[in-house]
Amino acid sequence: MSCQSRLAEWTTVIRTHLPLLSQPQATVLALWSLGMVLARSCALTAVAVFVAGWFHRKEQTVRQQLREFCYEVEAKRGVQRQALAVEPCFGPLLRWVLSGWQGTQVALALDATTLGTRFTVLAISVVYRGCAIPVAWTILPANVPHAWRREWLRLLRQLRPAIPKPWTVIVLADRGLYAGWLFRRIVRLGWHPFLRVNRGGTFRPDPQATYRPLLSFVPQPGTRWRGTGTAFKSPQRRLRCTLLACWEEGYQDPWLILTDLPPDASEAGWYGLRAWIEQQFKCIKRAGWQWQRTRMTQPDRAARLWLAVAVATRWRLSVGGAAEATIPASTLLDVTDALTGQRRQRRATRLRVVSIFHRGWITILVALLEQAPLPLGTFLPEPWPRVPGLEAPSVMPDPEVQSHVAA
Repeated sequence: MSCQSRLAEWTTVIRTHLPLLSQPQATVLALWSLGMVLARSCALTAVAVFVAGWFHRKEQTVRQQLREFCYEVEAKRGVQRQALAVEPCFGPLLRWVLSGWQGTQVALALDATTLGTRFTVLAISVVYRGCAIPVAWTILPANVPHAWRREWLRLLRQLRPAIPKPWTVIVLADRGLYAGWLFRRIVRLGWHPFLRVNRGGTFRPDPQATYRPLLSFVPQPGTRWRGTGTAFKSPQRRLRCTLLACWEEGYQDPWLILTDLPPDASEAGWYGLRAWIEQQFKCIKRAGWQWQRTRMTQPDRAARLWLAVAVATRWRLSVGGAAEATIPASTLLDVTDALTGQRRQRRATRLRVVSIFHRGWITILVALLEQAPLPLGTFLPEPWPRVPGLEAPSVMPDPEVQSHVAA
């Protein structure tokens, strides 16, 4: 197959799932994402050089075409040009991910990352097999004090129509992003918050009348607790919720997670999925797309580039995950500790020698070398992880708490 037929094939896929894009926008997005996968970089120069060589075009012409994809209308050449509107693509992008999703459970992760002193990125991602796919984001100037409430609420609202109502959706966020308004908005959307809080708070378990420090529920490593009640003593912060507390051996701090799910329908181990968005940021930067090399200084332009990053990441993870799912379990590495003879407890769901991000690139490259059809992949998520039962401490701080501790 010729390079032009490859481009036409990939452009058709993009237009099918992102119908809001015009034909020229879809074509350049296909060039960007296809070039990124093959060049293993989102740097303008790297992608332009690769695409120009593959399509036998002038390098400067390709460079200008790719550059204008990120420009606002005023900076574009010619007439009847349009600026790419990124946020309307978030819902269709999430639908594209879920169109190949096996099952009805989805975990979304909220997190923020920075690029030096230029940008702060607020991102919502679908976590998948040790990595994540960005499906909504906003990019702000770095080192500028700003409340993020409006941005997070807008991103969540744009994604809600893309997920079928019967599906189970948990929304994960680390301690720095916890807020009562975020918890309540997630519940209002019909999803389930899974928000970690700092260890300095308090919680009043049902049916007790007094608040207790959060650490009293897991006073030492090797303990866990879960139950319903009211978090935080202050009237302004008070919140009816379920507390999932877990302190694993070998970790400095416990997980203290607030959710609206009943205790018997939730598991603290699910919070381990949140770490996969950190792997996504790593892949976007030095371990993958090399975004740290960009010379962009305008947040709006960077947000448009992130659409190409999201499309390319979705492609690699869908292909890599499908390839990984075919590997027999008997060929995987043993995770038994050589010293103790016990299986090591891990927060991920399998040990990976090769990430699906890298495996996806290999699979796509092999298909191109063999002149086979472009692999499009599918999403085969692993079961959400579980934390093994932990022993309760020999002395509990309160007899009423002891009944809730998992043996």
